[in-house]
Amino acid sequence: MRLKIFGALTRLFAAEPAYAHCDIPCGIYDPHAAQVAAQTVIRMNQLIQGLTLPDPTANKTAVDTYVNSMSRYIATKEHHAELVKKEVLILWGDYFRPEHLEKFPDLHATVWNTVKLAGRNKQTVDMQAAQDLLAGVQRIAEIFWATKGVSVRRQPSLQNVGGETVYPVAE
Repeated sequence: MRLKIFGALTRLFAAEPAYAHCDIPCGIYDPHAAQVAAQTVIRMNQLIQGLTLPDPTANKTAVDTYVNSMSRYIATKEHHAELVKKEVLILWGDYFRPEHLEKFPDLHATVWNTVKLAGRNKQTVDMQAAQDLLAGVQRIAEIFWATKGVSVRRQPSLQNVGGETVYPVAE
């Protein structure tokens, strides 16, 4: 009888899966994934802008190829813009503390603007917005490593997208 009651309660009040970076907290945080995602947004903008619209008399295969490429680039751009939001909000909610805000008074505005830029990059094909997104993530990376007392260096990304990536420097 107890098993039936327990089973009914379990079905009635079923727990939904919870997803988080790590609410233990594990202490393992790194802004690198957000930088790569922002660089991917830039690259997808480059690829979208580089696509040539097929001639109105083009055959179906040419049109299908264009639509397929455009669809994939847009989906990837939006996915990676969402990843930027996720990674930045994990740092904001789980890592940064009040003393970090005291030391870096621009942190709140930088995070807020970066998250807003990630949303804008999902909505538009705007290279300046994509570059601004990367700049925001780079600034967050610099602040993140500074809170750990670690120096950083900017190194060329060596990707098609160009630009730089902020890396911690082992001393």
